[in-house]
Amino acid sequence: MPTPQDFFDIDIRVGTVLSAERFDRAVKPAIRLEIDFGPELGIKWSSAQLTVHYTPDLLVGRQVVAVTNIGTRNIAGFKSEVLVLGAMPGPTEVVLLRPDHPLANGVRIG
Repeated sequence: MPTPQDFFDIDIRVGTVLSAERFDRAVKPAIRLEIDFGPELGIKWSSAQLTVHYTPDLLVGRQVVAVTNIGTRNIAGFKSEVLVLGAMPGPTEVVLLRPDHPLANGVRIG
């Protein structure tokens, strides 16, 4: 069973999507995201399976919540650096988590 410390070791931050584009090389439908996490972490990239509810144009400027310290994954030749978080009401359906008030990029979630 995970401990409270296990949770606190996960670095979850708020960031703002700077750019988004369809990622057709991915095996499962995905969108590549460029996300600004503020001066401490800078800009990071993610491949996210968000195509059921989102198009790239709907994501630009939106704040998201992401895990920033779990390493990178190579997805069809693309280096995905963060894991964007969302609720999954179905196996291929993701609804993004986001703050309900605007926050500075890089604010920690805890």
